Amino acid sequence: MEIDIDRLSEAELVNLNRRIVERLRLLQQMRAHAQMLEFKVGDRVRFQPDGREPITGVLTRYNRRTVTVIADDGRQWNVAPGFLSKVEPSKPASRGRSNVIALR
Repeated sequence: MEIDIDRLSEAELVNLNRRIVERLRLLQQMRAHAQMLEFKVGDRVRFQPDGREPITGVLTRYNRRTVTVIADDGRQWNVAPGFLSKVEPSKPASRGRSNVIALR
């Protein structure tokens, strides 16, 4: 289907523009939602902001187009799911001694 925009009035062009913008937003939301499904609340994730070191934290919430991540340093970030990667949970370091106290 081709649209000859040269024959459209100003009002028709404004209406067409509004519909195009709405459609593009819907497609972006659908793509973000599909990417969100790769993660679940509680997952350990990592992302790298521009010009900064990678940040690791826990995914705590789904938003409309982003997810909320609480970083290991306590800061909260809203991140597009396309920038996230899963991180395997770290295993506690072995200290050689147990923290368990045996009661007799």
